[in-house]
Amino acid sequence: MKKLLILMVKGYQRFISPMFPPSCRYSPTCSSYMIQALSKHGAFKGLLMGIARILRCHPFVKGGYDPVSEHFSLRRNTKAAEAYREEMHLNK
Repeated sequence: MKKLLILMVKGYQRFISPMFPPSCRYSPTCSSYMIQALSKHGAFKGLLMGIARILRCHPFVKGGYDPVSEHFSLRRNTKAAEAYREEMHLNK
């Protein structure tokens, strides 16, 4: 099941996504996040995490760096985002 879902997302990335302008507010993109979540957490939890991420991607959100967390969560990975911001600030 997990492989089928990943294949469907890759099909979206290859055939559907190029027809629209880039609009994802997060890094990695929502489709890449979905693939990573499916790979790391399995079909059910990964799908839930991917759907939650897609629902968070709207015009009223700041966006930014939001990697897949090591533990199942439907919330944004704020610890990783803060660490990334601190690292980028120190490297400037």
